[in-house]
Amino acid sequence: MFRSPILVLDLLLFSASTFGQANPSDSQNLQALLAELRQLRQDFETTTVTTQRIQILLYRLQTQEAAVARTSRRLDDADAELARIAADRARLVSDIKQHENFVRQTENPSAERKNVEEVLPQLKARLEASQNQEQMAQAKQADYREQLRLEQAKLDDLQANLERLEKSLAQANHSTANNPH
Repeated sequence: MFRSPILVLDLLLFSASTFGQANPSDSQNLQALLAELRQLRQDFETTTVTTQRIQILLYRLQTQEAAVARTSRRLDDADAELARIAADRARLVSDIKQHENFVRQTENPSAERKNVEEVLPQLKARLEASQNQEQMAQAKQADYREQLRLEQAKLDDLQANLERLEKSLAQANHSTANNPH
């Protein structure tokens, strides 16, 4: 009867001393787990930074796309204005020719001829003003075309950066998938 409590006490003491001793393979497993945990943390931080960079780049990309669209609309407006001015000039040139032909063909000093002769200098002045407008519109068009080229180059650069980040992230995911810790 006395033996059984002593036996239980011996078993408890023996098992407690056994639990206190670490097996060498357990220590290696813990070290491996700790290394893997550190690698996972590093991977997570790298992914977080890359994700933040992509988000910033996407915002910049949207902003740049809006700038390209705005500049493109300005260029389209300048093109339309230049086309309108050119059409007006063509009409003025045609009107001037018609009026000059009428004056040359009409020999008698009629009221109609006198009217046409008075209108001719006005038409020529409008033609000259139209030529000035056309030159200004061409300069504006060239300026907008250059602005569009610059904005498009910025957009292309941002898109290239985004593609590089995507490839970098894909490679990181691919290497993580092929090299599980």
